[in-house]
Amino acid sequence: MSFTVVAVVLCAAFFHAAWNAILKSRGDRLSSVTQMSMLLALLAAPVLLFVPLPNWECWPYLAASVVLHTGYKLFLVRAYAAGDMSQVYPIARGTAPFIVAIVTWLLIGETLGETGYVGLITICTGLVALALFGQKSVTASGQAVGFALCTACFIAAYSTVDGIGARNAGSVHGYAFLLFVLEALPMIPIAISRRGFQAVIRPAAGWGPAIASALLCLLAFWAVIWAMTEAPIAAVAALRETSVIFGVAISALFLREGSFKTRAPAAAFVAAGAVLLQL
Repeated sequence: MSFTVVAVVLCAAFFHAAWNAILKSRGDRLSSVTQMSMLLALLAAPVLLFVPLPNWECWPYLAASVVLHTGYKLFLVRAYAAGDMSQVYPIARGTAPFIVAIVTWLLIGETLGETGYVGLITICTGLVALALFGQKSVTASGQAVGFALCTACFIAAYSTVDGIGARNAGSVHGYAFLLFVLEALPMIPIAISRRGFQAVIRPAAGWGPAIASALLCLLAFWAVIWAMTEAPIAAVAALRETSVIFGVAISALFLREGSFKTRAPAAAFVAAGAVLLQL
């Protein structure tokens, strides 16, 4: 991967960790993630007037991606309700690259090469270790781990679908921003059915956190979609998971969930793997 692609993906990783921290800090996370989805749609819709719409060939990928992103958000909400961000986030993000690498190899024959796979394994080893170091108990909640692993499956699935879809879209910008608009459609009725209209019209903490989350999510996801058109999908997906380093630091400093210092060896594994991916 080029330096530009690496830099863009690392920025996306930080933005992703930041909006997850905001979501974790909220009381009603289902309402919060729905409000974020609504604002994302409002931000993305005007952009579609200025970018080419994606080709019809990619619409099946868009439809599948909407379903997968919805499942991802619902399981993420359940996971954060069951465990700390410093437990859930590393497990969910760290497991996904393994799945992405296998799926992209099976579907489109995409390979990373020996060094790339060593880097992939190194990153994932570090990410999983980050979930274990610095906890009050080495064994995380079984329920939290289960929801986190389900979240990882959805991450792997939408990463693969979006990578292939964006490549066939003819317009990566059109694909990404149309997806933001479509994602809100299933979340709104789900939130209303479970929380009532209050979930979509009046946030308990005001619209500030939802606006911040939406902007961060918009930047993070668009950057990754673009990167997947410039570099191997599995490599981008793995490097993006360095967001766990930012996530663990944020959870330690602001959410008071664990010590970043005790997780330094695992973080070093992630950094080393990121370097190997570029060789």
